[in-house]
This record gives sequence, structure tokens and C-alpha cells, in this order.
Amino acid sequence: MKKIIKLKKGEDKRIKNGHLWVFSNEIQQIQGEPSTGDIVELRTYSGEYLGKGFYNAHSLITFRLLTRIEEEIDFQFYKNKIEQALELRKRIYPEYRSYRVVYGESDFLPGLIIDKYNDYLSVQVYSSGIDKHLTLICDVIESIFKPKGIIERSESPLRELEGLKPKKGILRGKIEKIMIKENNLNFYVDLIEGQKTGFYFDQRENRFAIRRYSEGARVLDCFCNDGGFALNAASAGASEVIGVDISDSSIQRAVYNSEINNFSNKCKFIKADVFEFLNEAEIKKEKYDLIVLDPPSFTKSKKNISTAKVGYRNINTRAMKLLKPNGILATASCSHHIDDEMFLDIIQSSAKNAKRTLRLLEFHGAAPDHPILISMPETKYLKFGIFEVM
Repeated sequence: MKKIIKLKKGEDKRIKNGHLWVFSNEIQQIQGEPSTGDIVELRTYSGEYLGKGFYNAHSLITFRLLTRIEEEIDFQFYKNKIEQALELRKRIYPEYRSYRVVYGESDFLPGLIIDKYNDYLSVQVYSSGIDKHLTLICDVIESIFKPKGIIERSESPLRELEGLKPKKGILRGKIEKIMIKENNLNFYVDLIEGQKTGFYFDQRENRFAIRRYSEGARVLDCFCNDGGFALNAASAGASEVIGVDISDSSIQRAVYNSEINNFSNKCKFIKADVFEFLNEAEIKKEKYDLIVLDPPSFTKSKKNISTAKVGYRNINTRAMKLLKPNGILATASCSHHIDDEMFLDIIQSSAKNAKRTLRLLEFHGAAPDHPILISMPETKYLKFGIFEVM
């Protein structure tokens, strides 16, 4: 018997408009007793075929669409999808060997992230369907890339919503020390212990954007991670760069990255809580020409938005107080639930608290290897604004 999900009457509009998810309360009937992770058909209340995708009995997102046509979900299907995604990245970054190859729903492979680091691939899985088919997907990856190694970094809290446990380790091959190049800078990447899949490709263009404000500047890079913003500032002629992060391993990598790029003389990295560091800097009356704020997400759900807004407002207010007149604040939010309008409202509120006036100079999102599916607002998350603080 076919495995079929039938929607309630009128619940097909969002799918027909290009969205890829079906929620549990939109389902009228489930036929064929599918197991979590199985491929099932999706049909309207009247029986019209809408496509095939992953089923999960334990998630609010009960169905994730893979295809809208009648086709087999097999080795060739995954190969075609990943090759299409790869061709786009080659067009975007013909000079690079490291970038995000697959960005989940935006590349019509819901729940799958694939990042390429030279000859290594790092995968992140946050849907039960991809998890169930991961061996096949690794076979596909090997056929396309012939990698030296494939690493899994499936540690996202989103896995819990799918009924999946965190996983991390080497899936295929072996791992060696990896050095990637970005914006003519070299970065050491730890694929096992580094953040996310090893590196934050989404801020690539934004790291480069701060260069035009960095010449001769005293720069503070908060939540500096591996030193990406800090080294771009140094490369553009900053007079002094201070990076702050609470992670000891991140600080160690940042120091190493500054050494291999010959910026040890102007870059200093400090292990500290950023909130405490900013508070102490205000007491000491420290001043900077450019401050970068790239914090982790302050909320993963709608219920915590109010708390997250307080956190973002607090940290931006403190940063603005430390800037010289006409200084530059480059500030980000990677919280999906904080949209563009809300983010700008938070920044303006912070300016009011700091008794400063702002001019917005630039506003960006994630790098283009993280494309946004317009029909799915969930695929848009990163906000990055560069402001003159007067």
C-alpha cells in the first residue's frame, strides 16, 4: 500500500505557493503506516498529487517536500540535487575551494547542510529523513567530490525537534589539518571541534565589507571566534585590533590565524565574556573607531524573543558608548525570529539608550552560498548592519 499524507481541506495553499513544510495540524489522513524518515506522497484533500518528501511522526513539521514531480528518490535524485547546488556555488565563487555547497531547504534538500573545505566535506543533518538516508547521501558525495574525508557535525538543537540525538564524527576517510583561503587570508579550520561545521561561511562578504572602515582604526571584534572580522580589519590597515571570545579554543585558533597571516603585531585576542568585557571597557573609558558585534543566536524560538531583544539591546548600547564620535558599529543577528524590522528597531532603541545618533551605511544578509527561498521566510536568518554612530 502506498504511503500517503492527505491534507485537510484548504491546507494546500502554502505548499502550492512554494513552501516545503507541512505541519501536523494540517493533515487529514495518513495512509500506509509510514515510519519516521520514510518517503511519502503528499496529496490534497481531493487527492491531487503535490509531491514526495520525508515523513516524521514525532515532529511538528510532519512532512518536508523533496520534489513536486513523480520521480524516485534514489542515488541519482540526490546526485542531481547536489550537483545543481554545486554548479551554483562554482558560479558564485569560481576562485574558491571552500564554501557552503548545500543549504537545506534553499537547495531543496530539507534538513541537509554540506560545507566544502578544500578536499573535505562537513555535513550537518537536522531532519529525520536525511538522517535515515545519510549512508546513501555519503555515497553520492563520494561520487561527486572524491573527498579525502566526510565529517558529520549534527549537533544542532533542531535535531531534538525531530526526535534525533546529537552526532559528531568522521563518516568516511580521514581528517588532517586544514587551511582554507578567504578574502586572501588563510584560516585554520578544525572540522571536529570548530564552531558549527568548522567555519562560518555566511559572514564571508560581511567580513570583507568592514575593510573600507578599518584603515588606521582601533578595532574591537566581539565574539571573534576564529578571528575572521579581526583579520580582515588588520588586512585593511587597522592600527590595532582586539578580539574577544569566551571560548578558549576559538581564541587559540584566532591567535594561530593571526600568526600565519603575519598580523601578530597588531592583533590581540582575549578570552573573556563579551558583556563583562564591554562593561569594564566603559568603566576604563576605552574608545574605539570600529566595533564588530557578531553574537551567537540569542533565541531559537518565538517564546524567547522578548529576552533576546533585551540581550541585543544591551550589547549594542554598550558598544555604542565605547565608540568615538563618527565611529563605526558593524552589528549582526543570526536569530531567525528577529526579522529585519525588529533588528533595526533594536539598534535604534540601543542608540537612544546610549544617547547617540545613527546613520545606516550598509545592510546585508548571509553570503550568496546561503540563498534565500523567497517562498520560505525560514531560510532567511542573518542580519548585518554597518552604522555610523554620531
